[in-house]
Amino acid sequence: MSNATLIKTATLPKTKPLTDAEKAEMTREILRLKEEKKAVILAHNYQIPEIQDLADFVGDSLGLSQQAAKTDSKLIIFCGVHFMAETAVIIAPEKRVLIPDPNAGCSLAATITGDQLRQWKSEHPGAVVVSYVNTTAEVKAETDYCCTSTNAVQIVNAIPEDQEILFLPDMFLGAYVQRVTSRKAPIHIWSGECHVHAGIGIANINKMRDEHPEAELLVHPECGCSTACMYHKATGKLKGEVHILSTEGMIRRARTSPAREFIVATETGILHRLKKEAPGKTFIPANANAVCQYMKMITLEKLLRTMREDVFEVRVPDEIARKARLSIERMLAIV
Repeated sequence: MSNATLIKTATLPKTKPLTDAEKAEMTREILRLKEEKKAVILAHNYQIPEIQDLADFVGDSLGLSQQAAKTDSKLIIFCGVHFMAETAVIIAPEKRVLIPDPNAGCSLAATITGDQLRQWKSEHPGAVVVSYVNTTAEVKAETDYCCTSTNAVQIVNAIPEDQEILFLPDMFLGAYVQRVTSRKAPIHIWSGECHVHAGIGIANINKMRDEHPEAELLVHPECGCSTACMYHKATGKLKGEVHILSTEGMIRRARTSPAREFIVATETGILHRLKKEAPGKTFIPANANAVCQYMKMITLEKLLRTMREDVFEVRVPDEIARKARLSIERMLAIV
């Protein structure tokens, strides 16, 4: 099995920081244009705070796409990375979806192409393909079931135990699912990773737990430490509350938990929303360097340009969108 070359960095142009007055002026103009064009702004949990604060909805990639389908607006401005905007197009084909920076990619989605998946399927005829939603439209079109980090275990458990599975592209989420489900037939796992989540290791967790022994630990299953956290928790080497959760699961846990302090193992952009959703509680990044530069490529200036000039529409060919939609619909039929 071969992998696409991982995209490890995203080079951001150096720009002069905006003054508070410039930010306020841009914000007013974006809101005016949003009203004028009857647009809806969607922002992923990892976007910069200014973008999150402007959005009509903030959430994870699939949840935002579902919001795109639900809204009456025919114009969606998707502040996230490219595969997410593609997913919105797939789910809501009757709407126009714009992305403020079409170069905002994803190191995880880039680890597998449609051609690579077709080759992998040819090596395992009859296997069921389960693809994490963090994939391109072309890969989703070659997929039997999509999944999210929230429902990956549920999707795999819905497939007969004697059925061979190809799970892609995230090897950490795949390893987590494999450990939790303990199936009879093999789960073959693609060796892909999100370079940001992969950089959050058990050493980061141990250091933070030593410094904050009373804090709950919230871990995204894409993290390089997720299976190690499961193992150490089972063996008693990792003390205290440990929860392996999607980003939305982290938000819900932070709201309802009696804990006052949390160590958060995911991209640091979610800390802004956590603080807004659970005021008075303290959120500590497991690794303060876990920053996705792709997510940070969308700025107020770029959002304003997209809305003014009506540029950077995301399109998915009809046949690819039709096939990709089936894999999402099969997932939603289970969950």
